[in-house]
Amino acid sequence: MAKIGKRSAVAQKAFDGKNLITVEDAVALIKSAASAKFDETLEIAMNLGVDPRHADQMVRGVVALPNGTGKTVRVAVFARGAKADEAKAAGADIVGAEDLMETIQQGKIEFDRCIATPDMMPLVGRLGKILGPRNLMPNPKVGTVTMDVKTAVEAAKGGEVQFKVEKAGVIHAGIGKVSFSDEKLAENVRAFVDAVSRARPTGAKGTYLKKVSLASTMGPGVALDLASAAAK
Repeated sequence: MAKIGKRSAVAQKAFDGKNLITVEDAVALIKSAASAKFDETLEIAMNLGVDPRHADQMVRGVVALPNGTGKTVRVAVFARGAKADEAKAAGADIVGAEDLMETIQQGKIEFDRCIATPDMMPLVGRLGKILGPRNLMPNPKVGTVTMDVKTAVEAAKGGEVQFKVEKAGVIHAGIGKVSFSDEKLAENVRAFVDAVSRARPTGAKGTYLKKVSLASTMGPGVALDLASAAAK
C-alpha cells in the first residue's frame, strides 16, 4: 500500500499547476504518469450545463471512436430465428430470448452491451429495472433496438461507445488505452467531445460544455482547454 501511495504522490506532483492544457499535452502527461501494472484506460469526464431531470435536457448518444477503445466488449442480443443466427455470425457473445431474460433476472449480467430486435422489446421491457440503472437497456436512439443486428453487433465490437448524462450533469466514458499512441488518443478525445457537443438537447440554456477532464484509471485528472478539445 505504501508503494501505491508514493507512486500516486509522484504522479500528483507532476500534475500540479497543470490546468486547462491542450489535448496533446494532457495525453502526454497522463501517459507519462500511468504506472499501474495493467494497461490503464484513458477516461474522460464532461461537465455539462444541463439538468437531466428534465426530458428536454437529457443527453445521450453513441460515437464510433476512430481508434476503438482497446476493450473487449461482450455483446448480448435478444433475437429469435434468422436474426439470432445473424447475431451469432456477427460475433455476439450471448444470444437468446426467454432463456436470456431468465439469466438476467437471476443476476447474471455477463455482457457490456445489449441489443434487441424490435419484436423482442415487450420481453426486454420486463428487465427495465435491472438493465436501466446499468445503462444496458436497448434503445433505438443509440441503435441497439434494430433489425440490423449484424451492423449493431459489429459496431459494438469495433469500439462504439454509448454515453448518457448522469444526474449531476456529468458524462463519463473510457475512450482508449494508455498504450495507444498519443495521436490515436487525441483523435478519440476529440471524436468523443464532438459527439457530445452535437448531442446538445433543445432544453439546454447558457453554457453547454462547462469542463472536460482526462485521467487514467489509477491516475489524477487534468482539465482541458475547451478550444483544444474541439474537433479539428
